[in-house]
Amino acid sequence: MTNFPAAGVYTVDSVHSTIAFVARHLVVSKVRGRFAEFEGTITIGDTPETSSVVATAQAASITTDNEMRDGHLRSNDFLAQETYPTVTFKSTSLTAKSGNDYVLVADLTVRNVTKSVTFDLEFTGEGVSMVPGGSVIGFEAKAEIDRRDFNVNFAGSLENGTVVVSNKIVIELNVEAASVVNAEASAQV
Repeated sequence: MTNFPAAGVYTVDSVHSTIAFVARHLVVSKVRGRFAEFEGTITIGDTPETSSVVATAQAASITTDNEMRDGHLRSNDFLAQETYPTVTFKSTSLTAKSGNDYVLVADLTVRNVTKSVTFDLEFTGEGVSMVPGGSVIGFEAKAEIDRRDFNVNFAGSLENGTVVVSNKIVIELNVEAASVVNAEASAQV
């Protein structure tokens, strides 16, 4: 038996959520980054299979806490944010595994290239919101992509052949979403 939140429409709380990524730098260290500006809607159906999620992140909001690197990530070598201002995510299926664990398949669009990506997803809980009458739900999800699949083809390397930035990117989502009633009340407070 799986655990799943109550049916309804939930708005992603960007203040309490993170859309993050991890890439290797020079093979030896991990660089972590995130998108600071994003929005999304989770529609919970009567079953996991009838549920869906859509989200959009602003490419210009990418941050790794290093201004020079962030500028490079926004450039044509990576996200080309002036030409492709958004990164989008739209689920295509959700399948229960066991307990709180699911498999989420979504179409991820980067640089106008859309690929299907499979996420391991965990429902982390459901609770009462700080806004009277509202509720919140939480999920964590993780997937691995090859950035070259999205035409992110920066191929920097050192003289000895060491790759500057890995092709493998790990995507990590930590999402809190509020029931639409809750989200509307929060906007009025």
